[in-house]
Amino acid sequence: RPFTVKEEKLFLMANEADDSETIVETVKQILNNCIISEIDINKLPIYDFEYLFLNIRGRSVGESIKLQYRCNNDIPNENEEGTHKCDNLVKLDVNIMEIGFDKKEKPVGKIEITKDMGMVMKHPSFNIFKEFTDGLNEGDLIVLMTTKCIDYIYDKDQIYYAKDYTKEELEEFIDNLQTKDLEKIKEFFESMPKLAKDIDFKCSKCGYEDKIHLEGIDSFFV
Repeated sequence: RPFTVKEEKLFLMANEADDSETIVETVKQILNNCIISEIDINKLPIYDFEYLFLNIRGRSVGESIKLQYRCNNDIPNENEEGTHKCDNLVKLDVNIMEIGFDKKEKPVGKIEITKDMGMVMKHPSFNIFKEFTDGLNEGDLIVLMTTKCIDYIYDKDQIYYAKDYTKEELEEFIDNLQTKDLEKIKEFFESMPKLAKDIDFKCSKCGYEDKIHLEGIDSFFV
């Protein structure tokens, strides 16, 4: 169903907070309020979570959102050497209903480690995504995401479901992988669908033209 006044207030407060964690939790609350079907929000892949919200927002508040970007074009200084930034604030209109998923190659969930051994991955759900914290280096983040997203590990004789093993046992398994295997896992995560849109940018002050790439819900949450 569309937003009510109650959800619109939540939406505006989260936007004013300008905090990623607050935004994500507010979006979850709004989706739980507005989705009538029996859907567990926590288990949705993060890209479906974002896409659902944008569609509900577009049909409730309006399809057009207004974004603002500062022009970073270098302009020659008058009567002296060097340049300075234009710094003009440009207002842009974006149609939410035209925002889709970027067209990357479909991620391969099956990671082969040897000829007879490998693992099958699943996309991180909202419930998994919200556990990620800032301050982790790339290596630790990949290990954390992988332990949460392994569906099962297999060899030529048996399948080992991740839910039957502890976090420590899964981390030990990942720590013993080779670098080439971690690269395959990294590629799997990087190729997941993402909400994205390129919009044309033209500065009304200096005339500079460019394309701005918007990606992820933070770019459209206004």
